[in-house]
Amino acid sequence: MLLLGPPLLLFALITWQVVVDGPLVDLDERLSEGLVRPDGASELLADIGNVQVAVPVLALALAVAAWHGRRRGRDRWWLPPLAGAVAMALVPALVAPLKEWTDRPGTPAVPPAVGYYPSGHTATAVVAYGAATLLLLPLLRSPAVRRGLLALCGVLVLGASYGLVRRGYHWPLDVVASWCLGAALLTGLWLLVGRTGVPAPADGSRVRRR
Repeated sequence: MLLLGPPLLLFALITWQVVVDGPLVDLDERLSEGLVRPDGASELLADIGNVQVAVPVLALALAVAAWHGRRRGRDRWWLPPLAGAVAMALVPALVAPLKEWTDRPGTPAVPPAVGYYPSGHTATAVVAYGAATLLLLPLLRSPAVRRGLLALCGVLVLGASYGLVRRGYHWPLDVVASWCLGAALLTGLWLLVGRTGVPAPADGSRVRRR
């Protein structure tokens, strides 16, 4: 619970500021004015957070984790992949009502509309790439490969976040709030994977948890 506290508290603070149109919103809008420069590169980066791009990556990681766990003969081998899928399913389940409740308008770079808070694309990127990383990390023996996977995850999430803000699809606070929401979901997944995920033995022998 201590790990879940900070991201949830920050998310609550940002949401409160958005709902009451507080000083953080004024700062957010001024920051957006200096960052928004729509171009082809920002459009491509924003697409990293599309469901059509991010979810297939997670689906592949779910399949690999399930196959590996079953092949190793682990008890409850299905639990980490299932938890990853549930974490992904919770993104629209949480984001959609929050968008409707906060009713935040978009930036001047997009057509007039509401429902931009929090950023669904950012939350999708954080949870899809983050969950894929958490599921695959226990399967990797090389520290260098593990660091590379973590770095790749960070690049994808930050790239999508930057693209969404740069293109003007979202205010910066929309993105930061989704980081917090995604971090809370991934923390729950990490706590579960840490208990059930066992690194592959170097000799390739089967492992069964008792």
